[in-house]
Amino acid sequence: VDGAEDEEERAYSINARAPGLLAHECRRIGARLVHISTDFVFDGSKPQPYTEDDLPKPLNFYGLSKLDGEREIQKQTENFIIIRTSWLYGHGGKNFPRTILTRAKELEELKVVYDQVGTPTYTVDLAHAIVALLSAPTGIYNFSNEGVASWYDFAYNIIGLARKEGANLKANSIKPILSKELNLKATRPHYSVLHKAKYRRHTGKEIPHWLDGLERWLKKEIQKEKTQGEDR
Repeated sequence: VDGAEDEEERAYSINARAPGLLAHECRRIGARLVHISTDFVFDGSKPQPYTEDDLPKPLNFYGLSKLDGEREIQKQTENFIIIRTSWLYGHGGKNFPRTILTRAKELEELKVVYDQVGTPTYTVDLAHAIVALLSAPTGIYNFSNEGVASWYDFAYNIIGLARKEGANLKANSIKPILSKELNLKATRPHYSVLHKAKYRRHTGKEIPHWLDGLERWLKKEIQKEKTQGEDR
């Protein structure tokens, strides 16, 4: 997100122009485009969960470029599924739970923002949602796990659940801080919870709570670490 502030042209090419080109090609060959967007298309000023019909108003360039990507898709094809999601984490690459666990092994105190509220989303659950939406009517759909959390809540539960699973962590304190204390380049919405009634209505699927997703992620990660340790 902050990288988009530094590299606006690159971010715009990836997040806005490329989806438009993909949509054009999908229309040409008669394929449906499934595109992943973000909760950051909203400014966080609404006190209730955002619906698909709420007016987008991005606070940062990343959100702006993703919103323009949505618009480019809609210009190019009528056969699309756009999924707005939030706070993704999975089993590959850098993500928040992995960063928290790494720091918790090294530091006695962690500092985590408490004034940004949204919903962590496990990518395995998002993958199931994508499959469920493949036959849904064209349109924009919100999907995240259920429940609401701040980044502080997320970190607190990552460490608590990891300890339950037997993780050896050094951290004994998590200090809640304000977003402004991090001096990040991109402004984040303070509230970006997504309303998911449309997804449930068109798929008939229940959505797991974010704590359930986190527990499943953690068990897989710990099992993976054990397996790698045995292979050494």
